[in-house]
Amino acid sequence: MSRILRLNMTDKTFAWQEVPAGWAGLGGRALTSRIIREEVPPTCHPLSASNKLVVAPGLLTGAPAANVGRISVGGKSPLTGGIKESNSGGLVSIKLARLGVKAVVVEGKPEGEDWSLIKISGEGVEFLPADDYAGLGNYDTTERLWERFGKGVGVMSIGQAGEKRLTGASIQFADPAGRPGRAAGRGGLGALMGSKRLKALVVDDRSASAVPLNNPEKFKEASRKWAKYLLEHPVSGQALPAFGTAVLINIVNEAGALPVQNFRGGRFEFAEDISGERMVELIKARGGKTKEGCHPGCVIQCSQTYHDKDGKYLTSGFEYETIWALGANTLIRNLDEIAVIDRLCDDFGLDTIEMGCTLGVLMEGGVIPWGDGPAAIEMVKQVATDDAWGRIIGNGSVFTGQALGVDRVPAVKGQGLPAYDPRAEKGVGLTYATSPMGGDHTAGYCVAVNIVGSAGGGNPLKKEGNIDLSRNLQVATAAIDSTGLCLFVAFPVLDNPDALQCIVDMINARYGLSLTGDDVTALGGKVLSDELSFNREAGFTKAHDRLPDFFKENLKPHDVTWDFSDAEVDQVLEGF
Repeated sequence: MSRILRLNMTDKTFAWQEVPAGWAGLGGRALTSRIIREEVPPTCHPLSASNKLVVAPGLLTGAPAANVGRISVGGKSPLTGGIKESNSGGLVSIKLARLGVKAVVVEGKPEGEDWSLIKISGEGVEFLPADDYAGLGNYDTTERLWERFGKGVGVMSIGQAGEKRLTGASIQFADPAGRPGRAAGRGGLGALMGSKRLKALVVDDRSASAVPLNNPEKFKEASRKWAKYLLEHPVSGQALPAFGTAVLINIVNEAGALPVQNFRGGRFEFAEDISGERMVELIKARGGKTKEGCHPGCVIQCSQTYHDKDGKYLTSGFEYETIWALGANTLIRNLDEIAVIDRLCDDFGLDTIEMGCTLGVLMEGGVIPWGDGPAAIEMVKQVATDDAWGRIIGNGSVFTGQALGVDRVPAVKGQGLPAYDPRAEKGVGLTYATSPMGGDHTAGYCVAVNIVGSAGGGNPLKKEGNIDLSRNLQVATAAIDSTGLCLFVAFPVLDNPDALQCIVDMINARYGLSLTGDDVTALGGKVLSDELSFNREAGFTKAHDRLPDFFKENLKPHDVTWDFSDAEVDQVLEGF
């Protein structure tokens, strides 16, 4: 039976809690947001003892089905000041589920300066000293923990950025190869983990049993259909495995929505140099790996292993958002230089989207030249030192803009914007503006419809239809994030009603329920209600649901602007 594990960092004790009735049907994001909503004072300082870090597998995580290995990490965001759920792959989610852990709640705050390591296994929970790991990057930390506890254990850790409580800090998860390339990147939750003096969480499930299924035969039938739908779809079954998420570089560039030079243009002259096609070409030539899963059971396989020019491992999980943020956004066109920065971000524990936006602000302020990859690399290296520049840029784009007196900062609610210009992808612009998560594409990925063409397609350049699209996808995404499913399952789900029914059937067979598709949708609505009510009590108003003024500028090549009125923006999540 699943239970809640509470870790008290003040006195280094733990306690098991039976799942309250009101949390029984929740998992992943639904559970992290509900716990934060009920237990964290909305007006507390994000780094105070009152805040909590919640880690939760999804409703389907650990079950024998494709792409159900994602983990949700929640808390009050040190970056935005609002509620946050950040999603990642890796090994921890499945291992927690197999151990019967529905959620881990990290609470309190130690008075001293000593660091802790916590191990969760079938034998129990251990608080261990971790001062020997302090100051290490995530690569060294994960390597040492695998040497100490055995290869294959789940590792969730912070690097130097999280230790310093920098608000751009990520939490990194080891992938199946033991590399910390999977990030719960957005929202600065690494700073929250650092405030608890928790260097790493290790999960060992070697003595655990399989996740119980209420109806194994019905689950097997539904999961077989589910895998088939994922593999047959042209995006999840062909494009993503072939070129990773970086397949979008050329696609979004052609659509005129790829932000260039701190959101000054919609097409990058050198997009081909940093495209998924170019990445795969280099991987094959250097003996890397063009496709792999970010967690066990992934059939999409959109991750990869990227080697340097000498054939040595450089980075993994080389994503579209990362390549854009560190590439087209800064005018850096050398894929190896971008990969080096990606590696540094994973090692130090930094969100690559936030760092890319921050480097754009640095270049905007004249600190380093546009397109200067080596200068950007040297600047990012400062985050692991005591240099003041490291502390400035490690706190994100808005903080850096304030330090430099720069007013062109692409952020909403304090969080840097991802890789789609909202003027040329208006649906995702509405998601940026209104999501309780701050500027975030994954909260309502309108790109799937407007640019990729799922669900019959839409028009990214016109206002018509995009209010409903953003709203509906924000609801649907909140539900998907609660199941432990990867976001990219949205492509077959949008195009095939039977795929959604498979998800419902798997949940029902797992727990012995009789849910409908409407019930799953309703779950997404409840998640948003929890999150928005938290933010309102934290001081957020409709005035925070706005894009920066410079998006009223004309954007080439389509000559479009951000033309939604405030009243129209407010319609997106009206009623939640």
